[in-house]
Amino acid sequence: SSGINAEYGTGKWLACQSMDNKITVFATQKLRLNRKKEFKGHMVAGYACQCNFSPDSAYLVSGDADGRCFIWDWKTTKVYKRFKAHEGVCIGCVWLPHETSKLVTCGWDGKIKLWD
Repeated sequence: SSGINAEYGTGKWLACQSMDNKITVFATQKLRLNRKKEFKGHMVAGYACQCNFSPDSAYLVSGDADGRCFIWDWKTTKVYKRFKAHEGVCIGCVWLPHETSKLVTCGWDGKIKLWD
């Protein structure tokens, strides 16, 4: 089951937040699962946490149920960075398109935060 989706910058890949605590990736041409691209480590079961790509498509980001923000390296699928972003669920994460070193998160704590 897939809750929230994000399209890779080139339109070639679709990242789907899965309810079994991972992000799976599909090729958009034939909607075929890419088994080499699986992003794990966060807890999202039961929550529609948003996932997004960085503007240069080098990283994938997602919030989780524990208020953390996870950033994965697209090529290696390994966690690049994780940090506590909110008290409660971190429901959304997105990079600023013109200031690509900055990330915005929002959480169930009612806050929107800018990270650099």
